[in-house]
Amino acid sequence: MSRPVVEAVGLTKRYGASTVVDGVNLAVDEGEIVGLLGPNGAGKTTTILMLIGLTEPSAGSVRVLDLDPLRDPLAVKTQVGYLPDSVGFYDGMTGLENLRYTARLGGIDVSEIDDRIMTALQQVHLDHVANKRVGTYSRGMRQRLGLAELAMRQIRLAVLDEPTSGLDPRSTDELLDLIRAFAADGMTLLISSHMLDVVQSICTRVALFNKGKIGFMGSVEKFTNDVAGGSFQIDVAARKIDLSACVDIIPAVGAVDHRDKEHWMVSATHDVRPELARMITEHGGDLLSLQAHRASLSEAYNRFFLDIEQKEMQQ
Repeated sequence: MSRPVVEAVGLTKRYGASTVVDGVNLAVDEGEIVGLLGPNGAGKTTTILMLIGLTEPSAGSVRVLDLDPLRDPLAVKTQVGYLPDSVGFYDGMTGLENLRYTARLGGIDVSEIDDRIMTALQQVHLDHVANKRVGTYSRGMRQRLGLAELAMRQIRLAVLDEPTSGLDPRSTDELLDLIRAFAADGMTLLISSHMLDVVQSICTRVALFNKGKIGFMGSVEKFTNDVAGGSFQIDVAARKIDLSACVDIIPAVGAVDHRDKEHWMVSATHDVRPELARMITEHGGDLLSLQAHRASLSEAYNRFFLDIEQKEMQQ
């Protein structure tokens, strides 16, 4: 069995008396798209810097592509790419010229540069504007040019910081389709983002950072099940009944939140509207409405941190 592309054990970073990353364990396999989530200051950025060798851990170990980023920085640099939320290309140069420039800086064989560039531009659907100045590109086109650079360099691990920030829905969908295609071809991607709907739509797993630690690591579905009590949320309006008992009566129900006098939010592993309707009528209640939707990552995320805040207030 091959080793993970990213493997961190007990990763810790201290600045003086302050610990900003505290014993992080992380393993990411080839072709995964993993979302790094958490509030500002939770330790995501510092963890990324340690993973790609730009800052030294205070404790713990890191392996990226079976290399030590501190001992083999050049070897890691040639196989790891970083795409910031605002890509820094030269506006006065064409897309083709920008990629030629970065290819030469990256030490790509001169005989391969143009073939690699055109293949990459075709992958991201920018070959028709290769000779236009980047200053004329839309934000979405600039982000796709950033992905083209990763493809040209034949990157194996890419770190994307807010890749869809500022994009319209169509540009967002185009970019996400390209990211999925890159992952299908074997590229591994770490995405740091506050745009939870984007993370939910594309990431195979998520890591939630809180105060320097990873509070959860797993699929979005598991997260919504664990935190929100289920992947389905059912908004119930009913009279003359207390729905709290449905946790014990209906096995699929994980949690019940009493919103006001006649409204409850029921969390379940699947759509239990028929069972809820039957329970309400059998117990003499008056059913007013039932509306179901899949629990969103945003709802579970907010619940996760609200629960933490409430526990801290009780201590």
